[in-house]
Amino acid sequence: MTPRIGPPTLAEDVLLVLHQFRPGPEALAGAVLADLSLGEHVRTLPGRGGSTRVEAVAERPPADDILRSAWEFLRSRPRGVQAALAEIGPTLLGPVRQRLMRRGDVNINPDALAEPGARRRGRLLSGVREMLVDGKAEAPQRIAALAALISASGMLRRLDPEIPWTPAVVARAERLENDVWGARAVAEALARSVAAALAGNMIVAAAVLQSRDRC
Repeated sequence: MTPRIGPPTLAEDVLLVLHQFRPGPEALAGAVLADLSLGEHVRTLPGRGGSTRVEAVAERPPADDILRSAWEFLRSRPRGVQAALAEIGPTLLGPVRQRLMRRGDVNINPDALAEPGARRRGRLLSGVREMLVDGKAEAPQRIAALAALISASGMLRRLDPEIPWTPAVVARAERLENDVWGARAVAEALARSVAAALAGNMIVAAAVLQSRDRC
């Protein structure tokens, strides 16, 4: 018998909303950490140099298998948030996608949104839009976390052209990223990746120029 699955996780919501953009492992790992935090399965600790560490709350294991796997990893010892993202993220895409398929949100072949998934995606995006545009203080924590994670991924502007990016809306998105530490970690990880890629491109360009000079 196929085991019953519980309510959708934040990682599922992120993958569903960002389906056509193929979110990176950082975004999914950030969603898992945010979900664990919302459920009080983990807590944060101060690290060196103003950094943040995360540890599992021993008496609060999550029931969800995907969250439980990350919680077990953190239970061995506290980890820096960036280290946790790097370790947890690469293992998530397959299981999270399989979960969406089991729910009927994504077709098995081709790997495209099914009608229920398209409807649920629309509701999630609508909630994110209302929160950002209307500034609803009473918005559910999960919608706030989802908005923060999508904003941190850098995809929000491409996802929903109906959002008017006024200074107030931009400020709300930035505030959400700062308030949801899982999202803040995603933004920091992506910034590091971009910086590393730029540095790599500069090194390659310098090598090409040197090669040309020698010719």
